[in-house]
Amino acid sequence: MPDAAESAGYATLESTEFSGAWPERPDLTGLPNVVYIVLDDVGFAQFGCYGSSIDTPNMDRLAANGLRYTNYHTTTLCSPSRACLLTGRNHHTVGMRSVSNWARAYPNGRGAITNRAATIPQLLRDRGFSTFAVGKWHLAPMSETAAAGPFDHWPLQKGFERYYGFLDALTDQFAPELTYDNHRIPTPDTPGYHVREDMVDRAIEFMRDQRAIYDAKPFFLYVAFGACHDPHQAPPEYLEKYRGRFDQGYDVARQE
Repeated sequence: MPDAAESAGYATLESTEFSGAWPERPDLTGLPNVVYIVLDDVGFAQFGCYGSSIDTPNMDRLAANGLRYTNYHTTTLCSPSRACLLTGRNHHTVGMRSVSNWARAYPNGRGAITNRAATIPQLLRDRGFSTFAVGKWHLAPMSETAAAGPFDHWPLQKGFERYYGFLDALTDQFAPELTYDNHRIPTPDTPGYHVREDMVDRAIEFMRDQRAIYDAKPFFLYVAFGACHDPHQAPPEYLEKYRGRFDQGYDVARQE
């Protein structure tokens, strides 16, 4: 049996020998939080800051204090636009030529982001950010969205540490099919429930949890609303607010 001196020597050798296995923590000083907000099936003409008669005060404030791009393009489809946004690459090159519901056995149309393409949350997580996603996903083949998986293309496998939302292209706004991280949860039965408000509350919860434990750690938050996608199920107070406003019809409203 080795004496104390020999044991100390072994311990010193081992700690020195393996010290390189523990990478240094990245310097997060001064790094900003990053928030993506995606509005489904909403065009720029629907915002008050572009002359719409629809009330969008929050978006108008963001526009007034930020940048408004005049030369930009989308793919006009859900999944491809999201794939571009989360990878920074052309959607054909990452496997999302069309919506994930129409996945085919072709490299550019498998209905999921290829593992050869890194996502922004993966890159930021490796840099030291916390990463959260809330809302619509629509980046996995529908055959892979059942409660039992497979989970390869769910948010937590694409760089997000937390997720709350729905995986499909759409959901009932009053009785949604929800996923929390990697498991399904019961449909909420709260009186007056609407999925849009639930998504906002959950996003705030994720940010508060982050700040309570890691106040100096930056986060990436991806919030993807689905309320303007069908089914069109607005809360009663919004229906009343706009009742009669567009009775003149689309053509007249467009000219105005």
